[in-house]
Amino acid sequence: MALPLAGVRVLAVEQYGAGPFGSTYLADLGAEVIKIENPAEGGDIGRHVGPYFNGPGDSQFFQTFNRNKKSVVLNLKHPQGRQVFRDLARSADGVLDNLRGDKPAMLGLTYDALMDVNPKIVCAHLSAYGREGSRAAWPGYDYLMQAEAGHLSVTGEPDGPPARYGLSVVDLMTGLACAYGLVAGLLDARQTGVGRDVDVSLFDVALHNLSYLAAWYLNAGHVQGREPRSAHPSLTPSQLYRTRDGWLFVMCNKEKFWGVLAGELGHPEWATDPELATYKARLANRVRVTQLLDAALMQRTTAAWLEQLNGKVPVAPVNDIEQALRNPFVAEQQRVIEFAYTDGRSVRLVASPVRTGAPHPAQAAPVLGEHTEALLAEIGYDAARVRALRTAGVL
Repeated sequence: MALPLAGVRVLAVEQYGAGPFGSTYLADLGAEVIKIENPAEGGDIGRHVGPYFNGPGDSQFFQTFNRNKKSVVLNLKHPQGRQVFRDLARSADGVLDNLRGDKPAMLGLTYDALMDVNPKIVCAHLSAYGREGSRAAWPGYDYLMQAEAGHLSVTGEPDGPPARYGLSVVDLMTGLACAYGLVAGLLDARQTGVGRDVDVSLFDVALHNLSYLAAWYLNAGHVQGREPRSAHPSLTPSQLYRTRDGWLFVMCNKEKFWGVLAGELGHPEWATDPELATYKARLANRVRVTQLLDAALMQRTTAAWLEQLNGKVPVAPVNDIEQALRNPFVAEQQRVIEFAYTDGRSVRLVASPVRTGAPHPAQAAPVLGEHTEALLAEIGYDAARVRALRTAGVL
Protein backbone atom coordinates (compact mmCIF):
# COMPACT_ATOMS: atom_id res chain seq x y z
CA MET A 1 0.00 0.00 0.00
CA ALA A 2 1.38 3.39 -1.01
CA LEU A 3 1.47 6.34 1.35
CA PRO A 4 -1.51 8.65 0.73
CA LEU A 5 0.56 11.67 -0.37
CA ALA A 6 3.00 9.77 -2.59
CA GLY A 7 3.50 11.75 -5.80
CA VAL A 8 2.68 15.13 -4.23
CA ARG A 9 5.46 17.73 -4.51
CA VAL A 10 5.53 20.71 -2.13
CA LEU A 11 8.00 23.60 -2.11
CA ALA A 12 8.44 24.66 1.52
CA VAL A 13 9.78 28.14 2.19
CA GLU A 14 9.92 27.63 5.91
CA GLN A 15 11.99 28.01 9.02
CA TYR A 16 12.04 27.36 12.74
CA GLY A 17 8.97 25.48 14.05
CA ALA A 18 5.40 26.07 12.92
CA GLY A 19 5.79 25.74 9.14
CA PRO A 20 8.31 22.88 9.28
CA PHE A 21 6.08 21.01 11.74
CA GLY A 22 3.19 21.24 9.28
CA SER A 23 5.21 20.12 6.28
CA THR A 24 6.61 17.22 8.30
CA TYR A 25 3.09 15.80 8.43
CA LEU A 26 3.12 15.91 4.62
CA ALA A 27 6.59 14.38 4.31
CA ASP A 28 5.80 11.59 6.77
CA LEU A 29 2.76 10.68 4.64
CA GLY A 30 4.81 10.40 1.47
CA ALA A 31 4.87 13.89 -0.05
CA GLU A 32 8.10 15.10 -1.60
CA VAL A 33 8.78 18.20 0.50
CA ILE A 34 11.51 20.37 -1.00
CA LYS A 35 12.80 22.71 1.64
CA ILE A 36 13.99 26.06 0.25
CA GLU A 37 16.81 27.50 2.38
CA ASN A 38 18.68 30.79 2.01
CA PRO A 39 22.42 30.06 1.69
CA ALA A 40 23.27 33.62 2.77
CA GLU A 41 21.66 32.97 6.16
CA GLY A 42 23.07 29.50 6.78
CA GLY A 43 19.73 27.91 5.91
CA ASP A 44 16.82 27.41 8.27
CA ILE A 45 17.54 29.06 11.63
CA GLY A 46 16.41 25.80 13.21
CA ARG A 47 19.71 24.23 12.11
CA HIS A 48 21.42 26.41 14.71
CA VAL A 49 18.99 26.07 17.63
CA GLY A 50 20.74 24.26 20.50
CA PRO A 51 21.68 23.06 22.93
CA TYR A 52 22.01 19.63 21.29
CA PHE A 53 23.65 19.00 17.92
CA ASN A 54 24.49 15.96 15.79
CA GLY A 55 27.00 18.00 13.78
CA PRO A 56 27.55 21.51 12.36
CA GLY A 57 24.26 22.94 11.10
CA ASP A 58 22.46 19.81 12.30
CA SER A 59 20.68 20.42 15.58
CA GLN A 60 18.36 17.89 17.15
CA PHE A 61 15.75 20.65 17.07
CA PHE A 62 16.16 20.80 13.26
CA GLN A 63 15.93 17.03 12.93
CA THR A 64 12.63 17.03 14.78
CA PHE A 65 10.97 19.32 12.26
CA ASN A 66 12.64 18.33 8.99
CA ARG A 67 12.96 14.57 8.64
CA ASN A 68 11.98 13.03 5.29
CA LYS A 69 12.55 16.30 3.39
CA LYS A 70 14.90 17.50 0.66
CA SER A 71 16.97 20.68 0.84
CA VAL A 72 17.64 23.21 -1.93
CA VAL A 73 19.65 26.37 -1.30
CA LEU A 74 18.05 29.35 -3.02
CA ASN A 75 18.14 33.07 -2.26
CA LEU A 76 14.63 34.32 -2.97
CA LYS A 77 15.71 37.91 -2.32
CA HIS A 78 17.70 37.74 -5.56
CA PRO A 79 15.70 38.21 -8.81
CA GLN A 80 17.35 35.15 -10.35
CA GLY A 81 16.47 33.19 -7.24
CA ARG A 82 12.81 34.01 -7.71
CA GLN A 83 13.03 32.84 -11.33
CA VAL A 84 14.55 29.54 -10.22
CA PHE A 85 11.68 29.18 -7.76
CA ARG A 86 9.16 29.76 -10.58
CA ASP A 87 10.85 27.03 -12.60
CA LEU A 88 10.63 24.65 -9.66
CA ALA A 89 6.98 25.59 -9.19
CA ARG A 90 6.09 24.33 -12.68
CA SER A 91 6.30 20.74 -11.42
CA ALA A 92 5.02 21.36 -7.89
CA ASP A 93 1.56 20.73 -6.51
CA GLY A 94 1.86 23.17 -3.64
CA VAL A 95 3.86 25.83 -1.85
CA LEU A 96 3.97 26.16 1.94
CA ASP A 97 5.56 29.15 3.63
CA ASN A 98 5.69 30.48 7.18
CA LEU A 99 6.87 34.02 6.69
CA ARG A 100 5.81 37.40 7.99
CA GLY A 101 2.45 38.23 6.44
CA ASP A 102 3.77 40.79 3.95
CA LYS A 103 6.63 38.60 2.69
CA PRO A 104 4.95 36.02 0.37
CA ALA A 105 3.82 38.71 -2.08
CA MET A 106 7.26 40.34 -2.00
CA LEU A 107 9.00 37.06 -2.78
CA GLY A 108 6.59 35.80 -5.43
CA LEU A 109 5.11 32.95 -3.39
CA THR A 110 1.40 33.71 -3.91
CA TYR A 111 -1.03 32.13 -6.33
CA ASP A 112 -1.22 35.36 -8.34
CA ALA A 113 2.56 35.26 -8.77
CA LEU A 114 2.70 31.60 -9.82
CA MET A 115 -0.55 30.86 -11.64
CA ASP A 116 0.96 31.70 -15.02
CA VAL A 117 3.53 28.91 -14.68
CA ASN A 118 1.21 26.48 -12.86
CA PRO A 119 -2.53 27.24 -12.69
CA LYS A 120 -3.16 24.24 -10.40
CA ILE A 121 -0.67 25.21 -7.71
CA VAL A 122 -1.93 25.73 -4.15
CA CYS A 123 -0.05 28.24 -2.01
CA ALA A 124 -0.48 27.81 1.74
CA HIS A 125 0.71 30.70 3.91
CA LEU A 126 1.33 30.49 7.66
CA SER A 127 1.97 33.84 9.32
CA ALA A 128 1.69 35.43 12.74
CA TYR A 129 -1.37 37.61 12.08
CA GLY A 130 -2.39 36.94 8.47
CA ARG A 131 -1.47 38.52 5.14
CA GLU A 132 -4.14 41.23 5.35
CA GLY A 133 -5.07 43.85 7.90
CA SER A 134 -3.20 46.18 10.22
CA ARG A 135 -0.81 43.49 11.52
CA ALA A 136 0.26 41.92 8.23
CA ALA A 137 3.85 43.17 8.65
CA TRP A 138 4.09 42.31 12.35
CA PRO A 139 6.41 39.55 13.55
CA GLY A 140 4.91 37.23 16.13
CA TYR A 141 5.50 34.04 18.07
CA ASP A 142 3.60 31.32 19.91
CA TYR A 143 3.79 32.66 23.46
CA LEU A 144 2.48 36.07 22.36
CA MET A 145 -0.58 34.37 20.88
CA GLN A 146 -1.19 32.38 24.05
CA ALA A 147 -1.09 35.64 26.00
CA GLU A 148 -3.30 37.75 23.74
CA ALA A 149 -5.84 35.04 22.94
CA GLY A 150 -6.54 34.42 26.63
CA HIS A 151 -4.83 31.06 27.06
CA LEU A 152 -2.59 32.20 29.92
CA SER A 153 -5.64 33.37 31.85
CA VAL A 154 -6.97 29.81 32.09
CA THR A 155 -3.62 28.05 32.67
CA GLY A 156 -2.03 27.65 36.09
CA GLU A 157 -3.34 27.83 39.63
CA PRO A 158 -5.96 30.46 40.60
CA ASP A 159 -3.65 32.09 43.17
CA GLY A 160 -0.59 32.03 40.89
CA PRO A 161 0.48 34.14 37.91
CA PRO A 162 -0.87 33.44 34.42
CA ALA A 163 1.06 30.58 32.82
CA ARG A 164 1.81 29.41 29.31
CA TYR A 165 1.71 25.81 28.15
CA GLY A 166 4.91 23.88 28.59
CA LEU A 167 5.01 23.25 24.82
CA SER A 168 4.61 25.58 21.83
CA VAL A 169 1.12 24.28 21.22
CA VAL A 170 -0.02 27.21 19.06
CA ASP A 171 2.95 26.73 16.72
CA LEU A 172 2.29 23.02 16.48
CA MET A 173 -1.44 23.32 15.90
CA THR A 174 -1.01 26.09 13.34
CA GLY A 175 1.48 23.95 11.42
CA LEU A 176 -1.05 21.13 11.37
CA ALA A 177 -3.82 23.53 10.28
CA CYS A 178 -1.61 24.76 7.44
CA ALA A 179 -0.93 21.20 6.24
CA TYR A 180 -4.66 20.45 6.45
CA GLY A 181 -5.50 23.58 4.47
CA LEU A 182 -2.93 22.75 1.81
CA VAL A 183 -4.23 19.21 1.34
CA ALA A 184 -7.81 20.52 1.14
CA GLY A 185 -6.69 22.97 -1.55
CA LEU A 186 -4.93 20.20 -3.47
CA LEU A 187 -8.08 18.07 -3.49
CA ASP A 188 -10.04 20.93 -5.03
CA ALA A 189 -7.29 21.80 -7.53
CA ARG A 190 -7.20 18.24 -8.80
CA GLN A 191 -10.92 18.37 -9.50
CA THR A 192 -11.11 21.88 -10.94
CA GLY A 193 -7.65 22.46 -12.40
CA VAL A 194 -7.46 25.76 -10.51
CA GLY A 195 -5.31 26.41 -7.47
CA ARG A 196 -5.62 29.06 -4.79
CA ASP A 197 -4.08 30.72 -1.75
CA VAL A 198 -4.79 29.18 1.67
CA ASP A 199 -4.07 31.22 4.80
CA VAL A 200 -3.69 30.33 8.45
CA SER A 201 -2.20 32.43 11.22
CA LEU A 202 -0.94 31.80 14.72
CA PHE A 203 -3.41 34.34 16.04
CA ASP A 204 -6.43 32.82 14.29
CA VAL A 205 -5.58 29.32 15.50
CA ALA A 206 -4.98 30.53 19.06
CA LEU A 207 -8.35 32.29 19.05
CA HIS A 208 -10.10 29.30 17.46
CA ASN A 209 -8.70 27.09 20.20
CA LEU A 210 -10.76 28.98 22.78
CA SER A 211 -13.50 26.66 21.52
CA TYR A 212 -16.35 26.22 24.00
CA LEU A 213 -14.90 28.84 26.36
CA ALA A 214 -15.46 31.38 23.58
CA ALA A 215 -19.02 30.11 23.11
CA TRP A 216 -19.68 30.47 26.83
CA TYR A 217 -18.62 34.11 26.76
CA LEU A 218 -20.22 35.02 23.42
CA ASN A 219 -23.58 33.52 24.32
CA ALA A 220 -23.75 33.53 28.12
CA GLY A 221 -21.29 36.23 29.14
CA HIS A 222 -19.20 33.81 31.19
CA VAL A 223 -15.47 34.62 31.50
CA GLN A 224 -13.69 31.41 32.46
CA GLY A 225 -10.69 31.73 34.77
CA ARG A 226 -8.11 29.36 36.19
CA GLU A 227 -9.31 26.35 38.15
CA PRO A 228 -7.37 24.61 40.94
CA ARG A 229 -5.28 21.56 40.11
CA SER A 230 -5.81 21.88 36.33
CA ALA A 231 -9.49 21.06 36.78
CA HIS A 232 -12.02 20.93 33.97
CA PRO A 233 -14.23 24.00 34.32
CA SER A 234 -17.52 22.11 34.52
CA LEU A 235 -16.86 18.41 35.14
CA THR A 236 -15.87 16.85 38.48
CA PRO A 237 -13.84 14.80 39.18
CA SER A 238 -11.65 15.83 36.27
CA GLN A 239 -8.37 17.09 37.71
CA LEU A 240 -5.26 16.20 39.69
CA TYR A 241 -5.53 14.32 42.98
CA ARG A 242 -2.87 13.41 45.52
CA THR A 243 -1.58 9.87 46.02
CA ARG A 244 0.82 8.61 48.66
CA ASP A 245 3.84 9.48 46.51
CA GLY A 246 2.63 11.98 43.93
CA TRP A 247 -0.31 12.83 41.71
CA LEU A 248 -2.94 11.08 39.63
CA PHE A 249 -5.07 12.73 36.96
CA VAL A 250 -8.62 11.38 37.13
CA MET A 251 -11.26 12.17 34.49
CA CYS A 252 -14.78 10.96 35.13
CA ASN A 253 -16.07 12.78 32.07
CA LYS A 254 -18.91 10.31 31.66
CA GLU A 255 -21.33 9.80 34.52
CA LYS A 256 -20.81 6.03 34.57
CA PHE A 257 -17.16 6.42 35.60
CA TRP A 258 -18.06 8.07 38.91
CA GLY A 259 -19.82 4.97 40.16
CA VAL A 260 -16.97 2.75 39.04
CA LEU A 261 -14.40 4.98 40.75
CA ALA A 262 -16.42 5.11 43.95
CA GLY A 263 -16.60 1.31 44.05
CA GLU A 264 -12.90 0.84 43.30
CA LEU A 265 -12.00 3.25 46.12
CA GLY A 266 -14.16 1.29 48.55
CA HIS A 267 -16.91 3.92 48.82
CA PRO A 268 -19.87 2.73 46.74
CA GLU A 269 -22.11 5.05 48.81
CA TRP A 270 -20.66 8.06 46.95
CA ALA A 271 -22.55 7.00 43.83
CA THR A 272 -25.91 7.63 45.55
CA ASP A 273 -25.00 10.51 47.87
CA PRO A 274 -27.21 13.47 46.79
CA GLU A 275 -24.20 15.84 46.99
CA LEU A 276 -22.08 13.57 44.76
CA ALA A 277 -24.37 11.54 42.51
CA THR A 278 -24.56 13.87 39.48
CA TYR A 279 -22.33 16.21 37.48
CA LYS A 280 -24.23 19.23 38.78
CA ALA A 281 -24.06 18.11 42.40
CA ARG A 282 -20.35 17.32 42.28
CA LEU A 283 -19.54 20.65 40.62
CA ALA A 284 -21.41 22.49 43.40
CA ASN A 285 -19.46 20.43 45.95
CA ARG A 286 -16.07 20.33 44.18
CA VAL A 287 -14.13 21.11 47.39
CA ARG A 288 -15.71 18.14 49.14
CA VAL A 289 -15.06 15.86 46.15
CA THR A 290 -11.40 16.90 46.18
CA GLN A 291 -11.09 16.24 49.90
CA LEU A 292 -12.72 12.82 49.65
CA LEU A 293 -10.63 11.68 46.69
CA ASP A 294 -7.39 13.00 48.18
CA ALA A 295 -8.06 11.13 51.41
CA ALA A 296 -8.80 7.88 49.58
CA LEU A 297 -6.04 8.07 46.97
CA MET A 298 -3.34 9.03 49.49
CA GLN A 299 -3.65 5.56 51.01
CA ARG A 300 -1.65 4.02 48.13
CA THR A 301 1.01 4.93 45.60
CA THR A 302 0.34 6.19 42.11
CA ALA A 303 1.61 2.92 40.63
CA ALA A 304 -0.73 0.87 42.81
CA TRP A 305 -3.74 2.93 41.81
CA LEU A 306 -2.83 2.71 38.14
CA GLU A 307 -2.64 -1.07 38.39
CA GLN A 308 -6.10 -1.13 39.98
CA LEU A 309 -7.85 1.55 37.90
CA ASN A 310 -6.34 1.34 34.42
CA GLY A 311 -8.92 0.33 31.84
CA LYS A 312 -11.79 0.89 34.29
CA VAL A 313 -11.61 4.62 34.98
CA PRO A 314 -9.79 7.19 32.79
CA VAL A 315 -6.66 7.93 34.84
CA ALA A 316 -3.06 8.84 34.07
CA PRO A 317 0.17 9.41 35.96
CA VAL A 318 1.90 12.80 35.82
CA ASN A 319 5.10 11.86 33.99
CA ASP A 320 8.17 13.90 33.25
CA ILE A 321 9.63 13.79 29.71
CA GLU A 322 11.83 10.78 30.44
CA GLN A 323 8.97 8.83 31.99
CA ALA A 324 6.70 9.75 29.09
CA LEU A 325 9.13 8.39 26.51
CA ARG A 326 10.08 5.30 28.53
CA ASN A 327 6.42 4.38 28.96
CA PRO A 328 6.02 0.68 28.02
CA PHE A 329 2.97 1.60 25.95
CA VAL A 330 5.17 3.89 23.82
CA ALA A 331 7.46 0.94 23.10
CA GLU A 332 4.53 -1.39 22.44
CA GLN A 333 3.08 1.02 19.89
CA GLN A 334 6.51 1.73 18.32
CA ARG A 335 6.13 5.47 18.85
CA VAL A 336 9.90 6.14 18.91
CA ILE A 337 11.76 5.17 15.76
CA GLU A 338 15.18 5.70 14.18
CA PHE A 339 15.62 8.03 11.20
CA ALA A 340 18.65 7.16 9.08
CA TYR A 341 21.35 9.47 7.73
CA THR A 342 22.95 8.61 4.40
CA ASP A 343 26.24 7.86 6.18
CA GLY A 344 24.76 5.13 8.37
CA ARG A 345 24.14 7.17 11.50
CA SER A 346 20.65 7.57 12.89
CA VAL A 347 18.62 9.88 15.10
CA ARG A 348 15.76 8.77 17.34
CA LEU A 349 12.52 10.75 17.05
CA VAL A 350 8.83 10.37 17.85
CA ALA A 351 6.90 8.72 15.03
CA SER A 352 4.09 10.34 13.06
CA PRO A 353 0.72 10.03 14.84
CA VAL A 354 -1.08 9.35 11.52
CA ARG A 355 -1.23 5.67 10.63
CA THR A 356 -2.36 4.73 7.13
CA GLY A 357 -1.44 1.07 6.78
CA ALA A 358 1.77 1.87 4.88
CA PRO A 359 5.19 2.22 6.50
CA HIS A 360 6.37 5.80 6.89
CA PRO A 361 9.68 6.94 5.41
CA ALA A 362 12.43 7.27 7.99
CA GLN A 363 15.13 9.55 6.55
CA ALA A 364 16.98 12.01 8.75
CA ALA A 365 16.73 15.70 7.88
CA PRO A 366 18.90 16.74 4.92
CA VAL A 367 22.24 18.50 4.85
CA LEU A 368 21.92 22.14 3.78
CA GLY A 369 21.52 22.18 -0.01
CA GLU A 370 21.90 18.42 -0.30
CA HIS A 371 19.46 18.10 -3.21
CA THR A 372 20.10 21.39 -5.03
CA GLU A 373 22.01 20.10 -8.05
CA ALA A 374 19.84 17.03 -8.57
CA LEU A 375 16.57 18.94 -8.50
CA LEU A 376 17.86 21.75 -10.71
CA ALA A 377 19.14 19.18 -13.20
CA GLU A 378 15.69 17.61 -13.18
CA ILE A 379 14.15 20.89 -14.39
CA GLY A 380 16.78 21.36 -17.09
CA TYR A 381 19.56 23.41 -15.49
CA ASP A 382 22.96 22.29 -16.78
CA ALA A 383 26.20 22.41 -14.79
CA ALA A 384 27.32 25.71 -16.29
CA ARG A 385 24.09 27.42 -15.33
CA VAL A 386 24.27 26.08 -11.80
CA ARG A 387 27.84 27.34 -11.45
CA ALA A 388 26.79 30.78 -12.67
CA LEU A 389 23.98 30.89 -10.12
CA ARG A 390 26.39 29.94 -7.34
CA THR A 391 28.79 32.66 -8.42
CA ALA A 392 25.95 35.19 -8.38
CA GLY A 393 24.99 34.22 -4.82
CA VAL A 394 21.66 32.75 -5.88
CA LEU A 395 22.54 29.23 -4.68
